Amino acid sequence: MKNLKKSLFLLAFILLGTISALAEIYVDIDSGNIEPISIAIMDFDADDKENREVGKKITEVITNNLKRSGLFRPIDHKAFIDKKQNVKDLPNFENWSVINAQALLYGKLVKKENGKLRVEFHLWDVPAQQRIEGQALITEPTNWRRISHIISDYIYKRMTGDKGYFDTRIVYVSETGSKLNRTKRLTVVDQDGANLKYLTDGKIPVTTPVFSNNSQKIAYVTYFKQVPRVYVFDIETGDQDLLGNFPGMSFAPRFSPDDKYVLMSIAEDGNSDIYEMELKSKKLKRLTSHPAIETAPTYSPDGKRIAFVSDRSGKPQIYTMDRDGSNVERVSFGEGQYGDVNWSPRGDYLAFVKIKNNKFYIGLMFEDGTGERMIADGYMVESPTWSPNGRRIIFYEQTPTKDGQDKLTIQSVDITGYNHETMKLPTGASDPAWSPLLP
Repeated sequence: MKNLKKSLFLLAFILLGTISALAEIYVDIDSGNIEPISIAIMDFDADDKENREVGKKITEVITNNLKRSGLFRPIDHKAFIDKKQNVKDLPNFENWSVINAQALLYGKLVKKENGKLRVEFHLWDVPAQQRIEGQALITEPTNWRRISHIISDYIYKRMTGDKGYFDTRIVYVSETGSKLNRTKRLTVVDQDGANLKYLTDGKIPVTTPVFSNNSQKIAYVTYFKQVPRVYVFDIETGDQDLLGNFPGMSFAPRFSPDDKYVLMSIAEDGNSDIYEMELKSKKLKRLTSHPAIETAPTYSPDGKRIAFVSDRSGKPQIYTMDRDGSNVERVSFGEGQYGDVNWSPRGDYLAFVKIKNNKFYIGLMFEDGTGERMIADGYMVESPTWSPNGRRIIFYEQTPTKDGQDKLTIQSVDITGYNHETMKLPTGASDPAWSPLLP
């Protein structure tokens, strides 16, 4: 498989006088239920028919990205008074104010002599009559979809003050077939559901994939000869590397922030503990040694602490410890059972699954266990994973069907609990994990 980094590499960008002052329409994304910003997104123009069609596709992807975020309300093109805008001219702000546009985006595509595509865009604060972003991106014409995601991230950052998450991918397990005979394939897809690729053939079931922090490798569990084993899949080469042939089962892998280590649980004689493996040497270090079940380890963003789930108190609860396994602290004390803990890339929250009164919840708490709150629920919801900016969570939901086969879908929700979305995928889907922003 082609190197993801090379095949999607952005060749160049040119700064076109970005305004450093914050716009009047800056969005406070921590304030809960937010009134979306109304934004007019014009079709990106071009000098030839072929690139005008590409421009419309770029406009569509940007529009859908911003709309799905819940922070933006794209205005219907039918309401536009101005149908075209020269990138060198100032907008007629009165014509955009009258349709209540708070922001305006337009751009143009130019095919250069070397075959590269130059995509220029401008973002305006309509009430302030001020340009707040202007860029030109130069890339291969086939990269138009990624350019759309990068532009979406620019807009998101300028209006929220936070990094976007659109130029990312999601790895998950595609599930087809009957409930008793499922084909489970390792699958990657853009965060908007495009560019789906199967990485495994489904002959051996896979579960719980996670991206490395450079987005080039995926750790996952496969059931070779019915025994769970942790493998690392190299996206560039397609190679699959077994991380040790241990006497017991190994599962729940997670990369360290520097990608030099992997956390995992290893079970032997009915008991599981947490281990850390150095990937280069394959040297294994045991971090917990307790008769209870210890699983679902996750690093803090700085790599100094580890959160995990243990039933050492009688039922599954969330604990944290230092990187070397010392200073173990219990942080969850609520009713019910906790599982699938995942540390936010911002370092502020722990996401988790909670089972209470036979109902499943996706919840958040601060790293010290305070501030617990539920942001989603369902018949069965599992595997919460963070967007790279720590603002959204994806997870999968299993719901019963009349034929008894169950429906598996990937859901996403804002950390405020608002803007719940179902990801559109061609098959049943489980065990999602979000990549960092692509290199």
